[in-house]
Amino acid sequence: MFEFDQFLGFILFLTILTIGFWLLIFLTAILPYWIGGSLIERLKENKKRKEEQQAQE
Repeated sequence: MFEFDQFLGFILFLTILTIGFWLLIFLTAILPYWIGGSLIERLKENKKRKEEQQAQE
């Protein structure tokens, strides 16, 4: 049926496929969430800083 070399190749193929799948999930789901959260925090900080500058003037 399968020789040992073919079995190792199949396992290697499944490993690479699985790593690619999880990388795709990470890039499409977690990374935009992370970037969006950091942008919202930066906008809040900038707004707070502007309010403090206006209060000092």
